[in-house]
Amino acid sequence: MDHTPRADRPDAEDVATTTTTERGKSTAPDVVLSMVAHEHRRAVLRILNHTDTDVMAVSTLIERVTEHVQSGDQSADEHRQRVRTALHHIHLPKLDACGMIVHDPETNQVRNVTGEPSQELLTTLESYTAHE
Repeated sequence: MDHTPRADRPDAEDVATTTTTERGKSTAPDVVLSMVAHEHRRAVLRILNHTDTDVMAVSTLIERVTEHVQSGDQSADEHRQRVRTALHHIHLPKLDACGMIVHDPETNQVRNVTGEPSQELLTTLESYTAHE
């Protein structure tokens, strides 16, 4: 549960109107590497980087991440629930805290605001994983 005062959290309009200036801010390379250390966060960033819309509903993001990450020996429903729980409680808050996304838990919308240097690192990582 988010205990941040309402005035300090973005509302739906903030998420929907994030400007390219915000997208241009830089995240330290060590932070980016830490954020892409987990396959769920890599999937979130990859999906947000390859969408034509500025804002994505968390429910849509969950479905797409569920398709991208391995489920092991879980049923499809168990896998979807685990991804949903992990995104809500761990991965989206971490990506939001480091400034790579803006997540509004009240409207359940997410927007990618990763800066150019971080985008370059993500592109390099993505090209590496494509060769595996």
